[in-house]
Amino acid sequence: MDTFSKSDPICVLYTQAMGNKEWREFGRTEVIDNTLNPDFVRKFILDYFFEERQNLRLDLYDVDSKSANLSKHDFLGQAHCTLGEIVGSLGSRLEKPLGGIPGKKCGTIIVKAEELNNCRESVMMQFCGNKLDKKDFFGKSDPFLVFYRSNEDGTFTICHKTEVVKNTLNPVWQAFKIPVRALCNGDYDRTIKVEVYDWDRDGSSHDFIGEFSTSYRELSRGQSQFNVYEVVNPKKKGKKKKYLNSGTVTLLSFLVDIEVTFLDYIKGGTQINFTVAIDFTASNGNPAQPTSLHYMSPYQLNAYAMALKAVGEIIQDYDSDKMFPALGFGAKLPPDGRVSHEFALNGNPQNPYCDGIDGVMEAYYQTLKSVQLYGPTNFAPVINHVARYAASVKDGSQYFVLLIITDGVITDMALTKEAIVNASSLPMSIIIVGVGPAEFDAMVELDGDEIRLSSRGRFAERDIVQFVPFRDYIDRSGNHVLSMARLAKDVLAEIPDQFLSYMRTRGIKPSPAPPPYTPPAQPIQTQI
Repeated sequence: MDTFSKSDPICVLYTQAMGNKEWREFGRTEVIDNTLNPDFVRKFILDYFFEERQNLRLDLYDVDSKSANLSKHDFLGQAHCTLGEIVGSLGSRLEKPLGGIPGKKCGTIIVKAEELNNCRESVMMQFCGNKLDKKDFFGKSDPFLVFYRSNEDGTFTICHKTEVVKNTLNPVWQAFKIPVRALCNGDYDRTIKVEVYDWDRDGSSHDFIGEFSTSYRELSRGQSQFNVYEVVNPKKKGKKKKYLNSGTVTLLSFLVDIEVTFLDYIKGGTQINFTVAIDFTASNGNPAQPTSLHYMSPYQLNAYAMALKAVGEIIQDYDSDKMFPALGFGAKLPPDGRVSHEFALNGNPQNPYCDGIDGVMEAYYQTLKSVQLYGPTNFAPVINHVARYAASVKDGSQYFVLLIITDGVITDMALTKEAIVNASSLPMSIIIVGVGPAEFDAMVELDGDEIRLSSRGRFAERDIVQFVPFRDYIDRSGNHVLSMARLAKDVLAEIPDQFLSYMRTRGIKPSPAPPPYTPPAQPIQTQI
């Protein structure tokens, strides 16, 4: 953009609030002078939520003066993406063309994401006490420890209590595990205060034996002479000249464990495969009538389409080919009117894949025009359909999410329970969105949050079902954008933990991320 030199680019990041679509400036990189291939250093730290669609906009400008007002500088182009798209790309690296100037190629932008790792360590510690003060009249003490982390303002917050060891002055407490951020907020030199108490049955007045202070850095030296602490009671110390201490507490072991996260697997290339199953039973009402849950209005999406779009748009960021199998159940199919509980919405049983969420929506509308709504409402066939795929890839390279949208009057409860119990040992999760006014008691039972689901005496290995009633999200004010964002948030919030519970119980570690990208060397420019 500059006449005598190259541009002096800056990149500005904008984020969007969940409900309104207003863009807010989040931050700016530094300006890099005189280059068309800037490699910006300044990083932006954002909170990442798997279950939300976090829209981002990146604007590039050529800086011409000291002014902070962007309209005073030359616009070089912009790109839109979601945080999930960056994270879900190979190696969490996304390359996008810059647009925004009609008829002009504006170059490309490369965005990389990495998870901050100070919040990922947990530490396993074990302590013992020695010669602690005797506080009980008849027996010895019943000691326990209370750990506090210090806050910026000098106050203390409790972060761990050990169990009580009965009737001893030389207790050995059980080892315990605590996230490093809970212990010291990721700051290794921050004070950690430990108080020693004698447990009393009445619970309100445990006797104070004494206290000591340490820090994560000190503790991390492990078992050594540095980690034997004198337990001091300040009141006694003030009163008695000869007072030394009220015993000692010793660190016996200190082990750091890096918790692998959902993003470690995504970065290592694990794909999330998304399948949709839609209820075409007669209880939904005749699609030609406005009262039907399947009514196709020219003015707004019906509940099925809204739920499908809300969940699908977020999950598609984690699926590289964006091809989604879409199934239907409970309808009579042309030409012969046979009832099916597992049919492809695109009419091709050999290849039920639709191109993107838009492709799924299109196939859904086409199906409504061609099938006859019927019954009964059987879930087991579609669950078993996805389970067959999940059973063939148990190495952690793929994870399956099945979204069932239904009006909730289920007929094959026993078979469905059995299908879910079988699927609970596979790399899959099931989301059920209940639409319409029905009582969803059966769905709540399948969800298994209150009582772990079982079938014929066998319990589900893990909880893999998440149910929500669509009606809880219909926004009275008519703001569908916000209500659908809340729906997606609630149904997807459990997926990362369900995913991790499968990987951990199977001992599957994330694959290493692909090697970092290095830009091609710039050709040397020679003056002729």
